[in-house]
Amino acid sequence: MSPPRPAGEVLWLHATNVERLMALCDIGQRLKAMRPDLVVLCTWEADMGEVPGGEGCDYMLGPLPADQTNESRAFLSQWRPDLCLWAGGNLRRGLLRQMREQGVSALLVDILESELPARRLRWLPDQRHRIFSGFEAVFTPSKSVHNQLLRSQLSVEQVQLTSRLRLSTVPPGCNHEDLGALQQDLGSRPVWLAAQAQLQEMPALIEAHRTALRLLHRMLLVIALDDPECRGRARNLIQASGLQCADWDAGDELNDYTQILITDSASLGLWYRLAPVTLLGSSLAQDMPGQNPLDALALGSVVLHGPGQGHHRAIYDQLAALKATKQVDNAQGLAEMVIHLSAPDMAAKRALAGWNAVTDGAEMTDQLIDRVQDILDLREDQNATS
Repeated sequence: MSPPRPAGEVLWLHATNVERLMALCDIGQRLKAMRPDLVVLCTWEADMGEVPGGEGCDYMLGPLPADQTNESRAFLSQWRPDLCLWAGGNLRRGLLRQMREQGVSALLVDILESELPARRLRWLPDQRHRIFSGFEAVFTPSKSVHNQLLRSQLSVEQVQLTSRLRLSTVPPGCNHEDLGALQQDLGSRPVWLAAQAQLQEMPALIEAHRTALRLLHRMLLVIALDDPECRGRARNLIQASGLQCADWDAGDELNDYTQILITDSASLGLWYRLAPVTLLGSSLAQDMPGQNPLDALALGSVVLHGPGQGHHRAIYDQLAALKATKQVDNAQGLAEMVIHLSAPDMAAKRALAGWNAVTDGAEMTDQLIDRVQDILDLREDQNATS
């Protein structure tokens, strides 16, 4: 049995692929921080398979029922959302009509040309105006979609050309006293970081660092472990390799002889700011879950990763095309990239590409959050006066 509709504002998110789902859940999480009483529910397409858990969603309801079915009508009657954020295509004519009848506000985001509903017969009236006019605004990254919707009599204010909907980030902070002290201690010493590394990745990290040290004798590797309980075993592996190790969280002194520094992942905001190059761990095996690369990119670190990307594959594909990230498949490939990126001009080019990608996605996210806030505020005022 479905739970009863909660009191207060309800935001409904619907995604047509995993990347959009993750981006919408991130938006939901940010909106909940601004509107503590907001309830967020999420649906998606039945053909998406397994989806990641959404931290920003109170109810992960599963695939949306097919259009014009009893289940579809019951869904809308049950939840009575104040606003729907629909990402992508697969638009349901019947559901959109019911939403208009119930006064549900709706925004359409990230729709591409391949996702536009087709005209079945050219001599019939174009129904797209009727479909899209039900949305308060349409955000599209496609110039072709933008132009087609304007030709279908939608207003310039209603159709907006934007960047792609992407998972964005609020970068982690750090202790600025620690940052200043470490910058002074390290000086011009080259540093690279392995973030959220798993114990099974340690041999590859150690081998890559030993290779890099042959050319860069003063280089420091910082390993931020995914599981802090593995610290003792990680240290034993490093000592067995003959490299000099220090444990940051145990208070060990970092000196010129330290070759590998181990820590946990709680202070990644500090190390992303210090390391020009970051390998995102939990990725060096194909079946590993990978990590969201945006925090590291937003703080100016070049991102390397292994073949394990999990639900982040779509964003890695986009970033790789921009030369903002680079996949490495083994310890030798990792060492070669670390050495290559030790030249400041090489790292700077990729860091700039990463920064541009992050800020592009953040602009779209901020624009969408502002529009949602405006709509919910207006509905709240109208409800208060009715």
